[in-house]
Amino acid sequence: VQLQASGGGLGQPGGSLRLSCAASRIDFSINHVDWYRQAPGKQRELVATLTSGGSTNYADSVKGRFTISRDNAKNTVYLQMNSLKPEDTAVYYCSADGHYYNNRGEDVVGRYWGQGTLVTVSS
Repeated sequence: VQLQASGGGLGQPGGSLRLSCAASRIDFSINHVDWYRQAPGKQRELVATLTSGGSTNYADSVKGRFTISRDNAKNTVYLQMNSLKPEDTAVYYCSADGHYYNNRGEDVVGRYWGQGTLVTVSS
């Protein structure tokens, strides 16, 4: 399974961007999803979580501004980022736990990572 992250780019302070993370297998059943970010010279930070039950959790730094969601039909998860701040500048990574059945009928369970997408917030 590959996770393809997209949607990064240059955002204006106060503006919005939406990140997407699409699973390469349509039969990949996504359970738990996280979005992380890593700013230059800083450790990777957990930004948002969406559990299999639909619960969400956010870092204090993004609470009220970011929203994590998923589209099961497209097997894609999103991170809507509003009221962007320069300190939101980072490479954003999606991570998903889930499973699929391979061609031998085996249940393959794992955690997968996207390649990262750069978000730069600047005027």
